[in-house]
Amino acid sequence: MRWLVGLFLLASPAAAVTCQNIEYLGTSYTTCEVRAGEDLQLFLRDDDGDILGRFSTIENDTGRTLAFAMNAGMYHEDRDPVGHYIEDGVQESRVISSDGPGNFGLLPNGIFCIADTLQVFETFDYLDRQPDCTYAVQSGPMLVIDGALHPRFLADGTSKFIRNGVGTSSDGTRAVFAISNDAVNFHDFGALFRDHLALPNALYFDGKVSRLYAPALNRSDFGWQLGPIVGVLN
Repeated sequence: MRWLVGLFLLASPAAAVTCQNIEYLGTSYTTCEVRAGEDLQLFLRDDDGDILGRFSTIENDTGRTLAFAMNAGMYHEDRDPVGHYIEDGVQESRVISSDGPGNFGLLPNGIFCIADTLQVFETFDYLDRQPDCTYAVQSGPMLVIDGALHPRFLADGTSKFIRNGVGTSSDGTRAVFAISNDAVNFHDFGALFRDHLALPNALYFDGKVSRLYAPALNRSDFGWQLGPIVGVLN
């Protein structure tokens, strides 16, 4: 499905999120930009330990509305995170630094950290720095590392899926979340963050299961239950 190119601003002043539909290199995307200091969180379980799994369940559980949300990282069949996960300062799963099968193990992978600033770290850089993240989720591969595309990406790569991920500005004041509305390869998806959005670090969240909630665009993707979700609460 192709989305009309346009710019839409969220009406609520309580959540400074800007979502828009864009086109880059012939592919349609939706991006949502969040500023540091907004109520950006990761969501996995309710107070009983049950997986939330849906955007509507988060709203029901918190009693608040979401200004924006998307799936955030890979998960197992039981929807537990594949790698490192911190929610509200509590670590649920450790960092995985070894390579392995699948996209997650295609090193370098990385970690999205929500604190006073918003940062995507390459995993070994994260381990060296030990940032104090209020929320963190590990995924992979990295799309952009210090301004360079992942070394394994091919410009003519034939593996194309609906993909989503996040990139952060060098000063940590902005995070831009993006989802492709057309199938795209890793190279072009990484180029979106590096060349079009001008973000020096970006992390892949997932493909195939990519979902976005953007009420300002009248968009609420549905499908199977999700694992970790990132979103801004009004």
